[in-house]
Amino acid sequence: MELLTTNNVWMMLCAALVFFMHLGFSFLEIGLTRQKNTINILFKNFFIITMGLITYCLVGFNLMYPGDFNIIGNGILGFSGLGLDSVAGADLAYNEGYTYWTDFLFQGMFAATAGTIISGAVAERIKINSFMIIVFIYITLVYPIVGSWQWGSGFLYNLGFYDFAGSTLVHSVGGWGALIIIYLLGARKGKFDISGNPVAIPGSNIPLSAAGVLILWFGWFGFNGGSVLSADPANTSLVLVTTCLAAAAGGIGAISLSTILYKNLDITMFMNGVLGGLVGITAGADQMGPTEAIIIGSVGGIIVVLGVALLDKCKLDDPVGAIPVHLFAGIWGTLSVGIFGASAGFSQFMIQLASIGIVGLFCVICSTIIVLIVKSFVGLRVSEEEESTGLDITEHGTKAYFSS
Repeated sequence: MELLTTNNVWMMLCAALVFFMHLGFSFLEIGLTRQKNTINILFKNFFIITMGLITYCLVGFNLMYPGDFNIIGNGILGFSGLGLDSVAGADLAYNEGYTYWTDFLFQGMFAATAGTIISGAVAERIKINSFMIIVFIYITLVYPIVGSWQWGSGFLYNLGFYDFAGSTLVHSVGGWGALIIIYLLGARKGKFDISGNPVAIPGSNIPLSAAGVLILWFGWFGFNGGSVLSADPANTSLVLVTTCLAAAAGGIGAISLSTILYKNLDITMFMNGVLGGLVGITAGADQMGPTEAIIIGSVGGIIVVLGVALLDKCKLDDPVGAIPVHLFAGIWGTLSVGIFGASAGFSQFMIQLASIGIVGLFCVICSTIIVLIVKSFVGLRVSEEEESTGLDITEHGTKAYFSS
């Protein structure tokens, strides 16, 4: 009982840390976008966590952990019923590491994260009603189905795929959805000139974004540390060390390449590099040593810088760099398990690569269908006049800041 209590307290603390990350996402998005869209960003982030927890309670948890894949067999799709199981919740023997209720709460915090990734990428030009419908469907169905394939002991788990805390299952799932939506949504007005060259649209509050990144780094102690699924001293300590080293290396890798390419010390690249390092290590934080963590993190940061340039070249507008951070660095982190992990080798690398492709294809198809349906019935993008005025006024009828 004493061990159960210790493990359970640690898991509850980690759930709280992952919840705190949503403040970090909010700050990051607000700071990197314009003041006239602040209320809109806050509204989206409140909606994601509130809606996400309720739908994960009603549908997502039992879709992600179905026990028996009773709808489509062989580990593809299962569902164990609506709502939480109060009988299982009363059973302290549910898991030697933590209780049923703690399991739900920790996993529910993860579910909402996929939606926050989409929120940042589509900032400043999407209709709020359209966003809410898209994210509702994505978090309710797409995220838990993909999660069931690995964490719910589905077919990717049986294949040998490994993703410790979600470089693919959380971050890339959100990143794939974001990529499709911004492609169909289009860039913000003024983001590209008549020749197609990118034009910087400065954020409103870089110190607030910096606070957001540091909060996210802090929250990752719970995101990765809780994924040990116990308070085991050796494993938990290792995961926290590799997580922090990768974050630090990601920042250094990003600012080094950014300075070489652009001849300036760009704080936004530095900050997103830290996040890229964190996303990169998430797939294998429990399997890496300090040296591997530094390598994975630094490459993750470099990928973020190159990813931002790639999106600009493709005329895709991602105001906060969510896709380079969560999708591109997430892919790298997942592949790194096959390069540096406990089962590293050609076979494991190919399993990781194939699993990335399967998840990516599923997310692309689902997000395309969802967005096109919403676009047909509700519309996707606000008018040019509404975008120019700002979504705070046109979508919410108020401003975030008032002069005295």
